[in-house]
Amino acid sequence: MRITLIHALKHSIVPIEAAFARLWPQARLMNLLDDSLSADLASEGKLTARMTERFLTMARYAASTGADGILFTCSAFGPCIEAVAREHAPMPVLKPNEAMIEQAVAKGKKIGLLSTFPPTLISMPPEFPSSVQLVPKLAEGALAALDRGDRVEHDRIVVEASKDLRDCDLIALAQYSMAPAAERVAEVTGKPVLTTPDSAVKKLRAMLGVG
Repeated sequence: MRITLIHALKHSIVPIEAAFARLWPQARLMNLLDDSLSADLASEGKLTARMTERFLTMARYAASTGADGILFTCSAFGPCIEAVAREHAPMPVLKPNEAMIEQAVAKGKKIGLLSTFPPTLISMPPEFPSSVQLVPKLAEGALAALDRGDRVEHDRIVVEASKDLRDCDLIALAQYSMAPAAERVAEVTGKPVLTTPDSAVKKLRAMLGVG
C-alpha cells in the first residue's frame, strides 16, 4: 500500500513516520510538505479559498502517483481536507485528528485539548460532537521552541500547560509534533493521553482493509 502524507509543518514528519514504523511498517510512505501553509494561515488568521485549492493540488499530485490513501498531518485545515476527501472519494482521505477524536469521545465526556498552534483551537473544536465538554488549552511558546530546534523546551512547555487539564477525563494532543511529550504529560496529569499519529495509522489500516 502506498500512503501519501501531506504536511504543513515539518515537525510532523518524524512522529508520523515513527508511528508507521511501529504499527504498519509494510506501508510505502511518500511525504509532501508545504510549510508555507501554516505560516500563511497564522498571518491571515483564517482559511481561504486559495488555501483549499493548494490542498486540492497536492492531493491531485498524490493521487497521480498511485496513492492508496492520503493522511494529512496539519490539524488546523479541516475544511480544506474535507474538500479533498469529497473530490477523491472513495479513496481514504484522513484528517489528522479524525481517528483520535473518535477514540477520545468513546473514552470520556470532558476532554482536554492541548495545542501548540493557535489556529488549531479555532478549527478543531467543531470536529468534536456537542455531547462532550471540550477544554481547550494553548501551550504558548512551545512551537516557537521547536522551530528553534529546542525539543526539550517544547516538551517542558507542553507538560507545564497540561497541568491545567488535570480535571479532565483525558487529554488529547492536537499536533503530531507533540506526540513525543505524551508519556510525560500522562505522568504529570495522571490522565490518559491520546496522540494523533498512532490513532491515524490504525484507522487508515482499517479503512484499507489491512489486518
